[in-house]
Amino acid sequence: MAKGEMRISEKNDVERNNDTEKANKIRNLVAFWILGLCNNYGYVVMLSAAHDILRERFDHKKDETINATLSNGTNIMNRECNTISTGAILLADVLPSLIAKLIFPFVPYFVNIRVLACILLSFAGFLLVALGETSVIIILGIVVTSISSGLGELTLIAYCNRFNKHVISSWSSGTGGAGIFGAVSYASLKIWLNTKETLLIMLVIPVLEGIAFWLILENPKQTTMTPAKDGIGSQEKIIKVQEKTLKEKLLLVPKLLKYMLPLGLVYLFEYFINQGLFELIEFNNIPWLRPSDQYRWLQVDYQIGVFISRSSAVLFTFNKIWIMAVLQFVNVIILLFESIYFYIPSFWIVFALVFWEGLLGGGAYVNTFYKISRQLPAEDRESAFSIVVLADSIGIALAGWMSMPVHNAICQLPRPIRNS
Repeated sequence: MAKGEMRISEKNDVERNNDTEKANKIRNLVAFWILGLCNNYGYVVMLSAAHDILRERFDHKKDETINATLSNGTNIMNRECNTISTGAILLADVLPSLIAKLIFPFVPYFVNIRVLACILLSFAGFLLVALGETSVIIILGIVVTSISSGLGELTLIAYCNRFNKHVISSWSSGTGGAGIFGAVSYASLKIWLNTKETLLIMLVIPVLEGIAFWLILENPKQTTMTPAKDGIGSQEKIIKVQEKTLKEKLLLVPKLLKYMLPLGLVYLFEYFINQGLFELIEFNNIPWLRPSDQYRWLQVDYQIGVFISRSSAVLFTFNKIWIMAVLQFVNVIILLFESIYFYIPSFWIVFALVFWEGLLGGGAYVNTFYKISRQLPAEDRESAFSIVVLADSIGIALAGWMSMPVHNAICQLPRPIRNS
């Protein structure tokens, strides 16, 4: 073969390789977006369905009205409250996930086995909640869904470290998309179907997760690796290393507290709002939107904010997560007093505040992991990702505990008359 022909052949090979590499990067971005969506979808649906699950399965007499009484014994205007706060559903939805996140970062990393377990648990969770006839079965379904979500998050966000740096943004965007798609699909299907039928339709989600991981994602052949020095990772420049020992992982934890504390506080405040206060805020002057529907659509509104901010890291990043925690606490104060006094004149003001709350929560999540990717050595990142996800679950669990007594205390208060 002539030299000229060899050069042309080599050039064609390089172009083909570049095209294949570009196609694989796109496949991986798409796959991680779908994986983020599927992993968080069941978790979001269980929270969106919390109000209906409590009403249909736990409160057999419909919503019980907790009577508030004046000191002279005369009844005054009542609040309609579920006898169990949606914080109870939140705890069932997050505590098993928290336990999974406490255990699995410190055990051997078998990604295929873990993903298969997540898919099977997600499938079982939807079935148990949809078909369960007792509160025990329904709670068990929420528990296995929670384990699936927690195990999937710590497994797949660590797996991001083995790919191009943009997959973290793709994963985060997918988890935000789960919020919108989960909340909107549930609220929309509930217009025509009951809770059982709605949840059975959603069995397609764990199937889609398997397709994304084993058919769409271009999985690296190496089993133990960390990325090159120039970024979060790329399949072209992967260095094979020994997986960290349990002792090495535990020694890494103190270094990660500066990332975990602000992230945990943001989640503590936002889930206290979502599961403790949303169902106590009512606007009865909207003829086309009943109070129970308002709860669902506030969840949708929140998830839209989360999706936008979790998808924003490609455009800009924000390093000062503590500021987000302070701003989220301000939201708690505003909405706590609204749930007590009904002083905000318009539903749309609450709608805007909840959207802002979602922006702060999603922004804290994606920017925390981007900070880790820039500030920690390459060999520490995979373990760091799987450990730091503990922070949001700890914050959410604390929010669940706090929201229940606050819910009960507010339900004992008289229902105020809204000025509008």
